Amino acid sequence: MISMACNIAGVSMKNPIIMASGTYGFGREYQEYVAPALLGGIVGKGLTLHPKDGNQGVRINETASGLLNSVGLENPGVVAFLKDELDEMTRWDTAVIANIGGANLEEYVQAVALITENAQKRRTMNRRGVDMLELNISCPNVKQGGMQFGVQTEMAREVVRQVRNVTTLPLVVKLSPNAENITEMAIMCEKEGADGVSLINTFSAMKIDIRRRRSVFENTYAGLSGPAIKPIALRMVHQVAQAVSIPVIGIGGISSVEDIIEFTMAGAAAIQIGTYNFVQLRAGAELVEGLEQWMQREKVNSLDEIRGII
Repeated sequence: MISMACNIAGVSMKNPIIMASGTYGFGREYQEYVAPALLGGIVGKGLTLHPKDGNQGVRINETASGLLNSVGLENPGVVAFLKDELDEMTRWDTAVIANIGGANLEEYVQAVALITENAQKRRTMNRRGVDMLELNISCPNVKQGGMQFGVQTEMAREVVRQVRNVTTLPLVVKLSPNAENITEMAIMCEKEGADGVSLINTFSAMKIDIRRRRSVFENTYAGLSGPAIKPIALRMVHQVAQAVSIPVIGIGGISSVEDIIEFTMAGAAAIQIGTYNFVQLRAGAELVEGLEQWMQREKVNSLDEIRGII
């Protein structure tokens, strides 16, 4: 019997296919294309403590093999998410994962504390809350001159440590490929109590408008995702999976069943689909069906049989 089931930090999923933050809204936007119950999980749009309007000017620019985005974490804020989105998400038979960002340490801690309190309250009423947190440590730290938490391990350590202290929810930390040492960063996350890591986030990149003689983006740089980054993401997942004992969720240019198998063989416990959702609106359903067919064809009964074999 074929089983695609996996377990990430105590959260059971029917398959390892998770929709990535920032590419799937809060799930309802894709309901007419993919039944949420088909998916292993959905990571909601990145949340901050307070609502954000996002960046001005151009936000998206297509490249030869990927996508540049400068959306800027536009979101309704944690309180609005808990009030307006969570009830709908928890009706679906899929894991609900909240992605949390912040401009400073205090915002991270307060946002996570609110979500944790809400989950505990809902549990007393026999209602589902957020199943898992994905801590995005690639957001600007404005109190430190615009540095990013996700670049320097010691700067990131305090965020992970303080967030871990205010939540009992399963905690996955999303790592930046721009980190000075991503393996060292992952090891630190495990030591500070993270239940898993997800990687990679987008690469810092650039596009110039040669007619206007300036950057296409108001913030000069943007985040590169899509097939162009997949080989690098695969290498980083392989390195991190060998260095930590907590689950690793692979992200980066995944757009086919073959890609999913590669990341699994590199050690990923699950994967996230991002940019491909914009290319194929039925990406989730297509990949779930394709993965099951591959397993039947190759006589693989469980992905554990091939996980981490490289």
